[in-house]
Parts: sequence; structure tokens; C-alpha cells
Amino acid sequence: MEDKIRYLEMIQNIISRMANNSFLLKEWTAILVSALFALSAKDSNIAFVNVAFLPIIVFWILDGYFLKIEREYRKFYDKARQLEKVDFCLDTKSLLRKDEMECLTKVIFSKTLLPFYGTMLLVVVVIRILGGK
Repeated sequence: MEDKIRYLEMIQNIISRMANNSFLLKEWTAILVSALFALSAKDSNIAFVNVAFLPIIVFWILDGYFLKIEREYRKFYDKARQLEKVDFCLDTKSLLRKDEMECLTKVIFSKTLLPFYGTMLLVVVVIRILGGK
């Protein structure tokens, strides 16, 4: 029983790290995009707004990857808690079927990520359009 508790704690720590990584990516996206907007306004240079697309897209994909892993480990945790004997394997493929694995594209456009990153992209596009005039 003690082994099972430690095993589940290990899995929970992975889930927590993935959630923390996701939060940090959103934070860095907001900071970088805001800084690029500030530079654009200060120097009246719309090129800084164009650069804002890069961190949004890259961090969106990376955030999707972390969310994908987090979701898989949540399913993994649910299966691991039902095991009689644990082997301390942390490979999700050892307990999850292929159809239980998350699709990265589906996660990227999920209701969790799309509102944040979609709004950021929309703001950049609107500022780009208004700033280009």
C-alpha cells in the first residue's frame, strides 16, 4: 500500500508540473506580447506587433503539448489507482490504450487554450490592422 501511495504521488507531481508549465507559458505570452506592444507604441514601429505572432503561436503549441501530457497523466493516474501491484513505470503507454491518448491538434484548439491564445491572436491582428493605417 505504501508503494502505491508513493507511485500515485509521483504521478500527481507530474500532473502538477504540467499544470504549472501551462500557467507559466500563459504568463510569459502575456508579458512578451505586452512588451512588444509597448515597444511598438514607443517607437511607432509596427514591426514589433508583427513579431508578437511568434511567441503566441510557439507558446500555444507548447502549452497544448503540456496540456496533452497532463490530460494523459490524469487518465494514467485513474488507471494506476486501480492497480493491485505497482511497478513505478511512468510511461503512459504502459496503461493507456492508443485511443485514450490525446491528439495534440485537438488539445491546441480545446476550450481550455483557444480562448486565451485565440484572443491574443485576435488582439494582435486588430492592432496590426489599426496600426497599419
